[in-house]
Amino acid sequence: MASTLADRWAEVSAGIAEAAAVSGRSQDDITTIVVTKFHPAQLVRDLYDLGVRNVGENRHQEAEAKAAELADLDLTWHFIGQLQSNKAKAARAYAHVVHSVDRPNLVTALASAPAGPVEILDCFVQLNLTQDPDRGGVQPANLIELAETVAAEPSLNLLGVMAVAPLDEEPRVAFARVRAASDRLQTVIPSATYISAGMSHDYAAAIAEGATHLRIGSAITGERPVAG
Repeated sequence: MASTLADRWAEVSAGIAEAAAVSGRSQDDITTIVVTKFHPAQLVRDLYDLGVRNVGENRHQEAEAKAAELADLDLTWHFIGQLQSNKAKAARAYAHVVHSVDRPNLVTALASAPAGPVEILDCFVQLNLTQDPDRGGVQPANLIELAETVAAEPSLNLLGVMAVAPLDEEPRVAFARVRAASDRLQTVIPSATYISAGMSHDYAAAIAEGATHLRIGSAITGERPVAG
C-alpha cells in the first residue's frame, strides 16, 4: 500500500524524536522545515492541516508564487536555495528566514530591502563543505568575517550556520565539521547558536551533531511531480 502524506509526516516525526532521544536532546528543540520544491500549493495546505508551520523553498520564483497563494495560512517561509542579490528585495517580501547567505553583497541587498512579513530577517550563513565554489556557501576561513557582516546589520538577525553534507563524505563526519564551525562562530557571536543541517537521507546524523533546523523534502512530500 502506498504511503500517504500523513503517514510520511508521522514516520519522519517519529524518526526525529528517536534521533533526538538517542542524542539526549528534545524534539521540541528541533525545527522541521518541509521542503516543497516542485509540489503544488495544495500540498502545503495539506501539510498545514497536519500541523506543519515551517515550509522551505529553494527557488525564488516558486517561493514567491506559493507564499502569495497561501497568504491566508500562518506559515513561516524559509528560503534555502541560492539567492541572487537582485532578487533579495523580492525575497524579503515573503521570507521569514534565509538560510543561504554566502557573500557580502547579498547581505547588503537583504539589509537594504524593505521589511516584509518580519521587521528583522533571520539569517543563516551558509558554509561550503567542499572545494567547489559553485556549490554555494562561504569557505570556512571566511565564515567569521561574513557572519560579522550579517550581525552588524540592524535589519538582520544571525541565527547561525547552514550547510549541506557533500555526497562523497560520511554525513556524520561532515556535520561534525559544521558543529565545529558553529562552536567557533559562537566564540565571536554568542547568540548564533543554531545549525541548519540535515535532509531526508541524513537528518539523524545532523541531529547527532547538534542540528536545530532540518530541511526535509521527499521523505515527507513524496517524489517530486514530473515536469510536464
